[in-house]
This record gives sequence, C-alpha cells and structure tokens, in this order.
Amino acid sequence: MKLNISYPVTGCQKLIEVEDEHKLRNFYDKRLSHEVDGDFLGDDFKGYVFRISGGNDKQGFPMKQGVLTNQRVRLLLSEGHSCYRTRRNGERKRKSVRGCIIGPDLSVISLVIVRKGEQDIPGLTDTTKPRRLGPKRASKIRRLFNLDKTDDVRQYVIRRKIVRDDEKKSYSKAPKIQRLITPQRIQRKKREKAERRARWEKSRAEAKAYNEITARRAREKRAEKQAKIAKRRSQSRRESAKKQ
Repeated sequence: MKLNISYPVTGCQKLIEVEDEHKLRNFYDKRLSHEVDGDFLGDDFKGYVFRISGGNDKQGFPMKQGVLTNQRVRLLLSEGHSCYRTRRNGERKRKSVRGCIIGPDLSVISLVIVRKGEQDIPGLTDTTKPRRLGPKRASKIRRLFNLDKTDDVRQYVIRRKIVRDDEKKSYSKAPKIQRLITPQRIQRKKREKAERRARWEKSRAEAKAYNEITARRAREKRAEKQAKIAKRRSQSRRESAKKQ
C-alpha cells in the first residue's frame, strides 16, 4: 500500500510504499479525518501525527466521507456532493464510491502531517516549495499581507517569473485583481445607483398617473351609473303619477 504524505507548511508531498502488513494494520478500521501516530512507520516518523484525508481502492474509486463502510457502494449523487462533478443543471447520477473506513483493499492513503516529529523527512519537511500562484481577490491579498484599506493592493500581487532558455527575454506574470475598488468602479457604481433611482422615480410617477386615471374613470363611471338610476326613478314616478 502507498502512503501519500503532504505537509501544508512547506507545500511538499511525498509518496512512500509500505509492504509490511503489521505496519498497515494500524490504519485498519480508522475513518477519514482520524489522527494516527506515525511511530509505527519507523524511527524517521517518530513523534509525527498524521490526519487521514482520503484514499483510493485498487480499482481507483475514491473514499467518501460519511459512508460508514469498508466496501464499495453505489450512491445517487447530485450537485454539491464530493466524488462527483455535474455536467448539466439539476443532473443526478448513481456513482460507485468507497466507504470512509480503511481496509486492506486500498491502494493509496492520503495523509496530512498535523504535528511534526523530532527528525526531518527528506524531501518533505526539510525543503520549502514556494507558492506558484498567489491570491487573486483583493480582500484575500489584504488578509495575506495584513494590509489596511488605505494600502495599495496592486503593489503586493505575487508575480510569477517566466524564464526562457532561448534568446527571448524573460518576463513575469501577475493575476488580474478581482473586486478591486478603483475610481472608475466607484463612478460606475454611482452611475448605476443614479440610474436605478431614476427608474424607480419614473415608475413611481407612472404608477401615480395611472392610479389617478383609473380613479377618475371610476368616478365618471360611478356618476354615469347614478345618473341613469336617477333618470329611471324619475320616469317611474311620472308614470305612477299619471296612472293615479
């Protein structure tokens, strides 16, 4: 069985293969998100604490959190579920997933180092891999560098240098900052707000004019009806007076 160990602090990961069944028994009957001591793997992992983050069985089916079994099951999955990506809106599909309980049928187990041990693991904890891509949203850039609203976010964008082997000049690339508040953006928001206000006032004035027209027509119709009733009553009175 292979163990894919990652260390978020340095951004590195390492794949090791363990063939000793006695060592692998320490993982059996454990679930996803459980923490395991790494002392049983050898002296190099003494003092390490790992968190089980995932895995795949020998046929490549991924483990799914919440499925309390050590076998493969078929579940009806929809948008928002793990181990499934929708292709159309409202689509649901029955997919095969592996339960969250570890067993001997797994081929790879993903582990995350929660606590570092006494010794460094070569290629995992002794080297630091810089982030290839930085944050793109303005609020996340401020949070990363602990900036205020008065600081210019554009000066703190993480740039990625492109080195070329040929005679062409090397250059750097930076992401386009999202949700950046600029004078153009403020002016656009003011214009949109003014347009919304004008539309609201126009619709309000039109509604007021429409209500006045409907009320006037209702009054005219009511007056016409009253006039007809009065005329009919006067005719009936004259006819009754003639008969007497």
